Amino acid sequence: MSTTPPNSDRRYVITFGCPDRTGIVARIASFLAEVGGWIVEAAYHTDLDTGWFFTRQVVRADSIPFDVEELRARFAGVARSLGSESDWQVADTGEPRRVVILVSREGHCLYDLLGRVASGELDVDLRAVIGNHESLGDITRAHGIPFHHVPFPAGDPAGKVAAFARLRALVDEHDPHAVVLARFMQILPPELCAAWAGRAINIHHSFLPSFVGARPYHQAHARGVKLVGATCHYVTAELDAGPIIEQDVIRVDHGDTVADMVRKGRDIEKVTLARGLRWHLENRVLVHGNRTVVF
Repeated sequence: MSTTPPNSDRRYVITFGCPDRTGIVARIASFLAEVGGWIVEAAYHTDLDTGWFFTRQVVRADSIPFDVEELRARFAGVARSLGSESDWQVADTGEPRRVVILVSREGHCLYDLLGRVASGELDVDLRAVIGNHESLGDITRAHGIPFHHVPFPAGDPAGKVAAFARLRALVDEHDPHAVVLARFMQILPPELCAAWAGRAINIHHSFLPSFVGARPYHQAHARGVKLVGATCHYVTAELDAGPIIEQDVIRVDHGDTVADMVRKGRDIEKVTLARGLRWHLENRVLVHGNRTVVF
């Protein structure tokens, strides 16, 4: 479980996007200087195709003489003056980052995340793991994390609707910063994609946009590919087509069977999901349309 860091380590993270023009950096820097903000990290990017400006600014919390709510209220005026009403956020690293993980039968991604949380490498408040099978319940409870079983009956549309309603209630109870689909193997309905937009993160076991949908390793083997990969992306109503956070690959060859590809691919899935989740929780991922900027 997460603990609040010492005050000297606490940061306010400002992420911001607006139409590009001259003076944006000066305006933000002037605002932070006026409130006493001690900048410890700053990153900028302009997308020349869309003309959109992105930035991520990190300031020491103890350098600002008021709380994060006041900082948000004051920065809202800066955002409006630069032409952005909603494409910005001020996060407080002193607030534990709440996470809920959704799983099915395959446990490699869950095992990896549980290990990272237990070791302190991933400093999050893991509220619950929810599975559509019971097979990962024991390992979850062994780590002191609540496990909820929500079965999804095959061939029963009404039962599936009820299952998704139960799933939503369990997740929303924790108001998580991230809902992690760690090989959940269920397609979220559009209403859940909308409710969890920008928070639901999936790991897909291929290098998207290649081999979307089910059995991507089988598809890759049939095509004789020389690389297999994994993609961490935000969930949208269009299957496996959400904004991409992180990707990685591993080499395979003509002698590898499907089982070999699956085994190699699992290693890539674990690290790709862990990286993507960390960057999301550190507010390093800015989404614009179906593309991302990762600072």
